[in-house]
Amino acid sequence: MFKSAFRSKSTRFCIGVMFMLVAPLFLCAQGQNSIDSLQKLMDNTSSDSTRIELLVELSIAYQYVDYERAKSHANQAVEIAEQKNLNWAKLIAYKQQGFLSALRGDFTSALKFDKMRLPIAIATQDSVHLASALNFIGNDYVTIGEYDEAYYYFTQSYKVSNAIKDSAQVAIALHNVGIVFKELGQFDIAFNHLTISEKLSEQVNDLDGPAYTNSERGDIYLRKGEYDSAEYFLKGALRITKKRKIDILQPDVVVLLARLNLKRNNFEYANAYYDTAAWLHQKTQNVYGIAESKLGKGRVLLKQGNYEQAMKLISEALTTSKVLNARKLEIECNKSLAILYEELKDYENALIYTKYSNTLRDSLFSEEMLEKLFLDQLKFQTENKDLVIAALSETQEKQAVEIKRQSFLRNILVVVVALVIFFLYTVYRSGQRRIKINKLLISHQNEIKKRSVELEQLNQVKDKFFSVISHDLRSPINALSGILDLMASNNIKPDELPKLTKELRLQFNHTKELINNLLDWALVQMDKLNIQMVEINLRKMVDENFELLSSLHLKEVTLENKIAADATAMADMNMINLVFRNLILNAIKFTKSGGKIVVETKEESDQYVVSITDNGVGISPDVQKILFEKTSGYSTRGTANEKGTGLGLILCKEFVERNGGKIWLKSQEQKGSTFFFTVPKATQKTA
Repeated sequence: MFKSAFRSKSTRFCIGVMFMLVAPLFLCAQGQNSIDSLQKLMDNTSSDSTRIELLVELSIAYQYVDYERAKSHANQAVEIAEQKNLNWAKLIAYKQQGFLSALRGDFTSALKFDKMRLPIAIATQDSVHLASALNFIGNDYVTIGEYDEAYYYFTQSYKVSNAIKDSAQVAIALHNVGIVFKELGQFDIAFNHLTISEKLSEQVNDLDGPAYTNSERGDIYLRKGEYDSAEYFLKGALRITKKRKIDILQPDVVVLLARLNLKRNNFEYANAYYDTAAWLHQKTQNVYGIAESKLGKGRVLLKQGNYEQAMKLISEALTTSKVLNARKLEIECNKSLAILYEELKDYENALIYTKYSNTLRDSLFSEEMLEKLFLDQLKFQTENKDLVIAALSETQEKQAVEIKRQSFLRNILVVVVALVIFFLYTVYRSGQRRIKINKLLISHQNEIKKRSVELEQLNQVKDKFFSVISHDLRSPINALSGILDLMASNNIKPDELPKLTKELRLQFNHTKELINNLLDWALVQMDKLNIQMVEINLRKMVDENFELLSSLHLKEVTLENKIAADATAMADMNMINLVFRNLILNAIKFTKSGGKIVVETKEESDQYVVSITDNGVGISPDVQKILFEKTSGYSTRGTANEKGTGLGLILCKEFVERNGGKIWLKSQEQKGSTFFFTVPKATQKTA
């Protein structure tokens, strides 16, 4: 789609000027086949100047018939103009080159050729070409989404046109300024400029003007969601383009009608319009327009639920937009892909494309750019208030009432300034809301990342624990099965039985510990453990664990309970009991026979700090860092070759934190370890 760059009236102005430059040479060809006549004149001329004019005119004649021939003729015109260093010829040749580049959707190349005209027009003081070049450059910038640059060149074109009293070009410049504000969502300001442009066009009897104005009005009403009004103006624009044969505008109007039908869920009509637009663009090999049609058809398929074909077309359009640096089209492609991935429940990719779209939009609609643009608009309106008011006024005042008219104009100017200030404030507030929305999106993105990390950790934990179950649980059961088979077949000697029984007891204790921990962990993961806060006598609980663990005859170590008799905590009894049991059992495991384990508490404001100290083998700094991580499940054998599960400390951390505490350790290799955890005091909880 040629969007604002060639929906504007600059196109017909460009063609009209070119025709006026060469028309005197071809009056004899009127009423005959234009292309054949031009080619015949080409064959019979030896003048370089005439040849350049004919090549440009042939390029214009071929541009909607055979694009490659049109490009070839324009290239020849440029080559001769540059060889002969003819400034006037460079102006018309570069102009046609820029037009053809834009016709194909290559607005970066169009911008290059259009800018090449500026220094020549300035050097030769050619105000007509200068105003035209400024306007074309503005059109190129609108299409690639650089609205502040577009606004600057349109207003410069207006100033030059106004200085040379070219009302047609003034109307074009104001029309295109309206397009800039339409793209920024400032529809009221856009309507004002379109109205002024329309009245100026009527004064110069511009018969093509209504088609362009109706197209823009239809687009504005479409964006506002007023579909009946949009249909009225767009169909009116299409009728005029067909009647007046405005080939450059017709595909743009067709695309807008396609969007209108898509909004109304008239998918059959929407597809038909997009196909028509693609066919029209194909004639000029307009890759931008073809990509826009693909995006439109992709959106139709997306609404119809055909996600695979929709993704294919939208992705192709996105690739083209990146190649052409067409950021507006790139934004729309990213938005559509975000919606598509959301429909597919792929929220990660949906968020990625939403972020791409928002980042691009923020780069195009930055607060600094909008503020500068509106300040420039205020200055522009102030400097040109006479023309603005005259265009909006329905009558022309006589020279005799000039003083009265000036007073009237000043009053209107005050209103216009007030409106501009209001719009500036509205844009500022809109920018603030956008900033808040962006912050919210970033927050949501961080939350999703956090959830993704947690999910990955849970998967790793799951894999770890399934490995524990499959390996550690199978081994003792197989050992028990083997011993029972030996006993059944009377293959065990009496002196071997105590040794086997001891080994079997160790295997059984390890299996019991593993099963208990696995069951507790499973309940935690399913949130099936209900915390029941009760008063717990910490000394009594430690004594009970000492008694239980001593009865297992694990190892000859001294167990000392230094907790005060009245130390009472408020917590879930089963959870804290598991914490004590696991920590004491670990201390026994890593303490050699003859060692000592001490359990004591220290009061800190509203909580107890419980410590379990051993004089065992200690823990290396590297291992300390990963002991409590869910994904590590670290386990090593004790001093008597006792096996571990890797689950105990993970459960301890989970249970302590669920009871409002925290857990940590201090350890030194070959000197022992102390595990600490906190638990709330009973008095504090009951208060």
